[in-house]
Amino acid sequence: MVTTSNLKTLEDALLNKSGDVPLHSRFRALFTLKSLKSEDAVRIIAAGFQDSSALLKHELAYCLGQMKLDSALPALEARLRDKSEDPMVRHEAAEAMGAISASTSVPVLREFLYDPERTVRETCEIAIAKIEWDNSEEGQRHWKSVKEDTVPLYTSIDPAPATSNLLLGTPKPDDVSPSSVADLQSKLLDTKLPLFERYRAMFALRNIGTPEAVDALASGFNDSSALFKHEIAFVFGQLLSPYSVPSLLGVLRNQNESEMVRHEAAEALGSIATPEVLPHLREWMSTEDAPRVVRESCQVAIDMWEHENSDEFQYANALGTATPVTVVG
Repeated sequence: MVTTSNLKTLEDALLNKSGDVPLHSRFRALFTLKSLKSEDAVRIIAAGFQDSSALLKHELAYCLGQMKLDSALPALEARLRDKSEDPMVRHEAAEAMGAISASTSVPVLREFLYDPERTVRETCEIAIAKIEWDNSEEGQRHWKSVKEDTVPLYTSIDPAPATSNLLLGTPKPDDVSPSSVADLQSKLLDTKLPLFERYRAMFALRNIGTPEAVDALASGFNDSSALFKHEIAFVFGQLLSPYSVPSLLGVLRNQNESEMVRHEAAEALGSIATPEVLPHLREWMSTEDAPRVVRESCQVAIDMWEHENSDEFQYANALGTATPVTVVG
């Protein structure tokens, strides 16, 4: 049971009440609060939107969406409506509204289908399609089966469901065949398809998870959409496949790439946590002229790397003792 004192400890850490809480420790507090899925946790997380870090605020929005509580919607809508907010934060607020999947969010999301920021309008398009799918016959069947008797491969609420035959359970041999992977790759790269359908192919390839599927996903890094590429990097962080490390390192090192994509690549590398990624994360964390969101993501990723290479049971352990990140520079 989480006590009032525990909540105060988490709130003080997340909101950096003392002024000296490292960013990676604030992230651990955030994910500990996320795991509580309570109204108090929503209130504390929403208070963090006053922070100056776009990376932190983006992660706040993500966690609120994953908690799937309607009480988070006003704070998320406020972030989406704030045109002065970083587009990465506005995008994540819209995606979180899609994750919560309240039908009342659809009219709000429709308002931003022509937003000047491509990332925002693309996210709203996908979020609307996600809410509509959740309420479709297929969506209703899926969520009923998840609740009743089937453990999903991944516990996250994804911005789009995997292609129908790869929604749940272990993929069948035919689903992971070379021809199946090639077909999904074709859909993934087909810019004439709605983004929602391309995302469905993306998450199907994630669920297949073979080296061939990783290669197919990596081919999406040539797309023009930063949103699309950032989601591929996120998927690689879930897959934890060493096969994705070369492509992720290429994204992180590419100074012409969107900050949003590089940030997600850094965090994916921290999750995969193979030995060769640590020097690169340290390098970009301490590169003074690198974008703030990239430097901060590398700091968080190093903490994730150290967690994965430690005896810690879980990352969201802000009420316990965390391994200190090796901060460079």
